[in-house]
Amino acid sequence: MIGRWGTERLVGLHEPKVNERHLESTGLPADNRLRLLSFNIQVGISTQRYRHYLTRGWQHLLPHTGRADNLQKIGGLLADFDLVALQEADGGSLRSGYINQVEHLAQLGAFPYWYQQLNRNLGRLGQHSNGVLSRLRPSAIEDHPLPGPAGRGAILVRFGEGSEALVVVMMHLALGARARTRQLAYIRELIGGFRHLVLMGDMNTQASDLLLHSPLRDLGLLAPQVEATFPSWRPQRCLDHILLSPSLTLERVEVLAQPISDHLPVAVEIRLPGSIGSDTLPALSS
Repeated sequence: MIGRWGTERLVGLHEPKVNERHLESTGLPADNRLRLLSFNIQVGISTQRYRHYLTRGWQHLLPHTGRADNLQKIGGLLADFDLVALQEADGGSLRSGYINQVEHLAQLGAFPYWYQQLNRNLGRLGQHSNGVLSRLRPSAIEDHPLPGPAGRGAILVRFGEGSEALVVVMMHLALGARARTRQLAYIRELIGGFRHLVLMGDMNTQASDLLLHSPLRDLGLLAPQVEATFPSWRPQRCLDHILLSPSLTLERVEVLAQPISDHLPVAVEIRLPGSIGSDTLPALSS
């Protein structure tokens, strides 16, 4: 069996990758609004029926001409947002034509800042990754392997400094309840000292479990989205979430009717509190 890493993977503090061509700055919007999106892109594979998991399963190992078209569709969708969490992206292997899908989508969506978190390294066979795309320069990016079975991770992105910083944690959680609880306990410890919080990603469970029965239950987080996200062709379960702290004002929430992957993307627009402004956050790029 191919292991994920030759040595134990450690928590890392990183700088974002930069697309120089998209660095023209316009400053934080005057209304303090940010548009957020979370999307499990299934490495660019289009799944429209349960049987496609079998008949198109080979696309998880080998390249396919339709993948480029799907990534173009995803890139066009992402252009409307300021901060994007990607799950199940490929960091550049045989199946993706050795294209780093996080970097590629950052280019397609004209994002100046991006970061790829490699969670399972299968060499040429697969580079299982999460990703973040941002128009706002992060003050810090923390790469956290999550406890439990290998292959799950969280990215903590901080904008600003001190008690008024905005902290966003992007994650892809385990399928099993026990491992997921351990992972959420780890994340709860990470964010304990912060007030303005966004947790987003494929969490593989319902919002009620997260808010009432998980280690997050004492945070008072809001789960504004109730529509199902999986499977994309006939949504029945709400597995993808953007959770907000009470200090952030929800302006809009939507599950986008874009069945490109086997999950539907989740979008929210939030208004930041007055204590978070141009003096606190870095500039927002157009």
